[in-house]
Amino acid sequence: MAEVEFASKIQNYEIVPKKKILIRIGSLRHGGAEKVLVTFLKNLSPDRYEIDLLLNLYSGKYLQEVPTWINVIYLNKGEMITTNRIQDIPKKITRVIYQKLLKKFPDLLYSGKLKGKKYDIEFAAIHGMRDEILDSPHTSSKKIVWIHNDLSEVKGYNDHEIRKFFGFDKILVISEKIEKLFYGLAKNESEKRKIVRIYNPLDTQEILTKAEKPVQKYSFEGSVPTFVSVGTVFPQKGFDRLLKVHKKILDEGLEHKVLIIGDGYDFENIKKLKSELNIDKTATMLGFTDNPYPYFKNADFYILSSRYEGFPTVLFEAITLKKKMITTEVSGAREMLNNGELGLIVENSEDGIYFGMKQALLHPETFLHYSEKLNEYKMPFNLENSVNKITDILDEL
Repeated sequence: MAEVEFASKIQNYEIVPKKKILIRIGSLRHGGAEKVLVTFLKNLSPDRYEIDLLLNLYSGKYLQEVPTWINVIYLNKGEMITTNRIQDIPKKITRVIYQKLLKKFPDLLYSGKLKGKKYDIEFAAIHGMRDEILDSPHTSSKKIVWIHNDLSEVKGYNDHEIRKFFGFDKILVISEKIEKLFYGLAKNESEKRKIVRIYNPLDTQEILTKAEKPVQKYSFEGSVPTFVSVGTVFPQKGFDRLLKVHKKILDEGLEHKVLIIGDGYDFENIKKLKSELNIDKTATMLGFTDNPYPYFKNADFYILSSRYEGFPTVLFEAITLKKKMITTEVSGAREMLNNGELGLIVENSEDGIYFGMKQALLHPETFLHYSEKLNEYKMPFNLENSVNKITDILDEL
């Protein structure tokens, strides 16, 4: 009798097939969107999803953190070429032509690299993959995009270009400002329902653990205040503004140091600017490091000099480490800093950065109330909640 009941239960049991998902991103180099994606992937269940992760370039520190059950596919392999040295130009041109060819003729990509596989969901992990996903020959797959930047501030994205994102079934946005931007461009309720605000999934315990490691490549001087800034070295991050302000304040006789951690295609330009300003002894460009958190912990102030952001992941990290913070007024800054309760928000300009750094150096006591608020602050951005919200969307589509 028991055997009959068991057989009956087996017959009635419905095995839900895994959802087949294609995720696209440029590479897994050190950037906020890349870190967030890998953190998300590490918290997914291999029992529920079958994922192909397609990279334009097989490169980056986060590659080793991708779970082994995820199938990583790539168009090109090797480090990003950020210079125009004669010996690098042929490889650079070959990569560009190959990627443009596959973008123009997506059938070649799907029948070749992707071996004709059919997907339930195609996911653009950054806004730059919009056209690649929307032009997929798989017209029946559901399409998702993850917007990490305030596109109203990004060159080349006017209202017409931003409206193209409504071709997706779901538009994930990471801050209130970006949400308002898309709501303002939505033409009907159906389009508004596509927009979902989800805070980035980030692992606070990982940050705290890594911050306990020793500093290896820099010497902090207790008597000299140090401002640290971390990010991919792109014009967006405003490191040029930070160095110019650093020089101006030094010329006024206020001793301090600036430490920039990160790499990117603008690295050599910023390094050259540093030398031109004659601040090589007080400003350090550390380049890429696997673990920036000990530098966060030991610096006196964290400074965000960005021209624009989406929801700056780096402020989440600074909050986790209870740092005294100065940030330009960018998308997500007020949400992250509780409307200025947890750190100093300044005008998005060189003058704003100048004011913030001068305030820190001349009146450090004004930052004490930020520290007090940080010590009693409970982070509202929960890793589990963010992951669950995204997986709910994947399951519903």
